[in-house]
Amino acid sequence: MLDYVRGRVVAAVPVLLGISLLAFLMLYLLPGDPVLVMLGEASLTPEQVETLRRQLGLDAPLPVQYVRYLGRMLVGDFGRSIRNQVPVIDQMAEQLPSTLELSVAGIVLATAGGVFLGLVAATHHNRWMDTVSMVLALVGVSTPSFAVGLLLIFAFALNLGWFPATGQGGLLRLVLPAVTLGAFGMGIIARLVRASMLEVLLADFVRTARAKGLPRSAVLVRHALKNALIPVVTIVGLQFGRLLSGTVVVETVFSRQGIGRLLVDSILGKDFPLVQGLVVLNAAIYVTVNLLVDISYALVDPRIRYG
Repeated sequence: MLDYVRGRVVAAVPVLLGISLLAFLMLYLLPGDPVLVMLGEASLTPEQVETLRRQLGLDAPLPVQYVRYLGRMLVGDFGRSIRNQVPVIDQMAEQLPSTLELSVAGIVLATAGGVFLGLVAATHHNRWMDTVSMVLALVGVSTPSFAVGLLLIFAFALNLGWFPATGQGGLLRLVLPAVTLGAFGMGIIARLVRASMLEVLLADFVRTARAKGLPRSAVLVRHALKNALIPVVTIVGLQFGRLLSGTVVVETVFSRQGIGRLLVDSILGKDFPLVQGLVVLNAAIYVTVNLLVDISYALVDPRIRYG
């Protein structure tokens, strides 16, 4: 088990290095002088441009710049925002809790709703409840997040008045964004749970449990569902990583503060140190979550632990 974990950690290192390199090169992939790209159309003399280039460390060769950038990043120094001169790490730390709150709420709703729909569909196979559950799952998978958000705002905020339309703070303001964010994951999980349950329900140990006279609920929950959820562990982790990127749309639609909206604002404002920091942060969270998922999957599936 320890060797497996060590191998997964080692495999994550080149991924993070590759992301950091892409984030670093982002500024140089755009046409024009990097200093002028960051500062827009500001009228600067050549002397001022050279001074800023030295201050930003852009006068050194690219390999030297990257090594310096990587060294600073490892100690949590992502530089300062071009627009307000606030350290990038401080801005990310300020907005991260809101995004994590939304992402956790989204994955909880996606998992609970997906498992429920998948269980209902599998236990009512080829009946109307199976059809309804899979139609709901299909709608969740195929409808863009911004469309889901706008429909929820129109129905439950503007017409019914049950929830606030925008903003943050309090449980009620979290419901609509969390449902919007979790709709896609709910559909994926529901379809996977249904397929996995249908396979498990035909297994010998389930037939044995039924032959022993165990209650139907005990057979479904303690035996069938427990084993059917093993492949769902991986999907939940992958969906959590996807939810982080989905916050870009959801936070914008619902006017919430967070990492996603901060990324949009920094891109529009050409605040490249902030963009670079946010890209690396999202990649680090995604890799960490998937590492934890791999470890948890090894814990629940002995074939991986000892394979």
